[in-house]
Amino acid sequence: MRAVAADGVEVVVHDLGGRGPVLLFAHAAGFHGRVWGPLADHLTDRFRGVAFDARGHGESGPAGPAFCWQELALDVLAVADALEVEHVYGVGHSSGGTALLLAEEDRPGTFAGLYCFEPVVVPAEPPLGRDPDNWLAAAARRRRDTFASCEDAYQHYAGRPPLAGLDPVALHAYVGYGFDALPDGSVWLKCQPEHEARIYEMATAHDCFARLGEVRCPVMLACGGVSEACLPGPVREIAARLPRASTEELAGLGHLGPLEDPATVAASIARYVGTGLPAEAPPA
Repeated sequence: MRAVAADGVEVVVHDLGGRGPVLLFAHAAGFHGRVWGPLADHLTDRFRGVAFDARGHGESGPAGPAFCWQELALDVLAVADALEVEHVYGVGHSSGGTALLLAEEDRPGTFAGLYCFEPVVVPAEPPLGRDPDNWLAAAARRRRDTFASCEDAYQHYAGRPPLAGLDPVALHAYVGYGFDALPDGSVWLKCQPEHEARIYEMATAHDCFARLGEVRCPVMLACGGVSEACLPGPVREIAARLPRASTEELAGLGHLGPLEDPATVAASIARYVGTGLPAEAPPA
């Protein structure tokens, strides 16, 4: 399925299978929707999984020159509309979690509940603005973008952090759907390093933190117990601003937790959504 965002960008949607309430999965920067497949496989007996490639990732259309995170929220809203179902639950990782929060801020009532694994929400009001010195951006620009084959790419990532810590099935999904074949038989990374770098530079420019009070649906903020990207202090600040927040720390996981241990994070999602969250938020 394809959805068209409000600014005309075409977003590709993947049905991950299953039956039951819909879980809309939003991936982290640099990845694509199909990396959620191994996790969604643990939930097909209870939920229907749907993922999408954010603009500039996977098979979706290109991002605009601003690389504004508010545009990622447009992708979320376009997919939610295209599904044409009520009571969708959003599940997001890193920038994907932020995109879900931004979408709910822009259009309250879009989601019955949100599960955000280490969303990138800097506790600053007003926003700090673009950060051209972001260390993740610098690392992304050094990222290798061509390999002799997908197997060559897999072996490269499997031997180096941070992707070396990924579940092998998740890493295979990342590589298998994250590269395009070139005429000479080599493969080329779909999400180009410069694009990923610009996304990281804009991580401190969005206003999600200032507007968290507008998110009326229940939100679970999950984090990895050994993550260096999402520390307890900022998580508490984010939770304090949300009207209906819960938190959970998953022992032994880092920032890439949903891809490191899909089964554990799937169980956490099932516990949260299975608690009987109300379909509608109470009046503001």
